[in-house]
Amino acid sequence: MKKNLLFVIPSLSAGGGEKSLVNLLSQIDYDLYHVDLFLLNQEGIFMEFLPKQVHVLPLPETYKHFTIPLFKSIWKLIRERKPELVYHRVGFTIKNKVIQDISRREQYTWKHLAKSLDKLEKKYDAAIGFLEKTSTYFCMDKVDAQQKIGWVHIDYDQLGMDPEFDLPYFKKLSKIVTVSEECANIFINRFPSQKDKVEVIYNIVSPTIIDKMAAQKVENVFDKKDGEITILTIGRLHYQKGLEMAVESCRKLLDKGYQIKWFVIGEGDERERLTNLIEENGLKDHFILLGLKSNPYPYLKQANIYAQPSRFEGKSIALDEAKILHKPIVVTNFSTAKDQINNGVNGLIVEMNTDALVNGIEKLMGDTSLSNQLIQNLKEERLGTEEEINKFYKII
Repeated sequence: MKKNLLFVIPSLSAGGGEKSLVNLLSQIDYDLYHVDLFLLNQEGIFMEFLPKQVHVLPLPETYKHFTIPLFKSIWKLIRERKPELVYHRVGFTIKNKVIQDISRREQYTWKHLAKSLDKLEKKYDAAIGFLEKTSTYFCMDKVDAQQKIGWVHIDYDQLGMDPEFDLPYFKKLSKIVTVSEECANIFINRFPSQKDKVEVIYNIVSPTIIDKMAAQKVENVFDKKDGEITILTIGRLHYQKGLEMAVESCRKLLDKGYQIKWFVIGEGDERERLTNLIEENGLKDHFILLGLKSNPYPYLKQANIYAQPSRFEGKSIALDEAKILHKPIVVTNFSTAKDQINNGVNGLIVEMNTDALVNGIEKLMGDTSLSNQLIQNLKEERLGTEEEINKFYKII
């Protein structure tokens, strides 16, 4: 008899965690497992890549009414004679406005949002909250399952969450999965009582699939001129990704006489701030925000350099993808960088400031033998992680 699994994630709109889930679902043996997926938002660029065997659960009407604009929501809830939900809808709005930190905002609004969500009727062998915060809270509060697993994709200490809010949830989980050894160490230092539950499962990436998608016929996606160097960054437009350092670095490289264009694939809440910074630095034609791309691999394949100026990461899927496509890489020295990059061997790790980032990129542009050696080392490195699915099978 097939085991019943439930995965929970807010959306499949963008991001490394979202892509990681789609990659994991593509590796599951559906002769052995029946998989349901609960999404709070059923739109997104990765929806088209869901395996056909995955059943996306319908959203409750109450939740749909709760999440429309405030006054429309209140009117609908009053007509449905749900005064308690009106109270929680107002509380949800107030906390979203007054709590500045995005992560804590998500934590502290959960008790209001949860009131709009019914407990699932179906019982599962395992329920997996595949991102921090809401995914885990939903599994604990709204699902009946023999075991419940939480997934932590990030350096926990850097995300700004309230550990005291999370600890009661972590105590009830059967297992807590992190995506790298460093992420595990950071998590255990923060929650030593949960040490025995922690497992490391790397993000699943498939060189076969990435090479196939990168080979899709596209023209010169960057509209590159002769002699021009293209730099690419993939990631959300978010403080975490340090993209203002990229903008400033681009300006400094141009001032030094380099012919470059820097492209960013991703979307997020910092688009307006970054757009203003690009304009202030006169970089409209040299630093380009491309938005979301369901298939970023032709862009990655055609880029000369991949740069990741992040402040913190868990285990970056974009870095793994750049390695698979054999790109010269420069990353900032965030806490988990050494989990993926061996400095001087398969990429460069530089300090977390603009000057260091500029120097690293200059080194890659100016030293052809170094770039070629990095590329050759990546070609010889075993980069696929499809076998990580077996670790997942063991814990369920």
